[in-house]
Amino acid sequence: MPPARHRRPRASRKVSIEQDVLAKNDALAAANRRDLAERGVVAVNLMSSPGAGKTTLLERTIRELGGTAPIAVVEGDQETQVDAERIRAAGCPVVQVNTGSGCHLDAEMLARAVVALDPGPGSLLFVENVGNLVCPALFDLGETRRVVVMSVPEGADKPIKYPHMFREADLVLINKADLLPHVDFDPVRCAEQVRRLNPGAEVLLVSATTGEGLPEWFGWLRSGPGRPVAAPRGAAGPADG
Repeated sequence: MPPARHRRPRASRKVSIEQDVLAKNDALAAANRRDLAERGVVAVNLMSSPGAGKTTLLERTIRELGGTAPIAVVEGDQETQVDAERIRAAGCPVVQVNTGSGCHLDAEMLARAVVALDPGPGSLLFVENVGNLVCPALFDLGETRRVVVMSVPEGADKPIKYPHMFREADLVLINKADLLPHVDFDPVRCAEQVRRLNPGAEVLLVSATTGEGLPEWFGWLRSGPGRPVAAPRGAAGPADG
């Protein structure tokens, strides 16, 4: 009888494949970062759960900042051109990236989108990632800054439920502030949870619908990384103890 062949545990193979995928992505992300820096382009990766208001925020940002700096957008969704059509209608060049069953954008997708958009020096490139509070945080795109958008109806516990996403953020936007009178949401508690995970993150309370907090958002976009942490604008209530 021939000797039994030794088989590596399936779990080990899975971990090895995942490590290979992430390593390849990280190398491509580093190349993207160099390319964007050489172009003089600031890339902002917007991440959130579905329905947090990323596209509405982008539409308003394009309309209010588009005259001061060139803006381009990469739209990530599993299917459809719906969001790209909204961004195009707002007056901005856009490339739609459909991931099919994929739950996030990756560095190779961004590289192809940058070639298609060809943003000029001084451009602000927004990357609207696929709506998901898990996978997008794991994949470096080569972006300059990371922004997590959460919304008041989602509940204030999202940072502690999805800690890796919030640890990766340079800025957390608590959107849909206009709904605060109608839901049980404590923005101060939420901001404290973010800061416990990520002391360097700034937290802003905004409404893409009414415009509340958007001047602070625009100011953050015009500034460099490393702004000091600010309390959410208009926040009230006891901090999480």
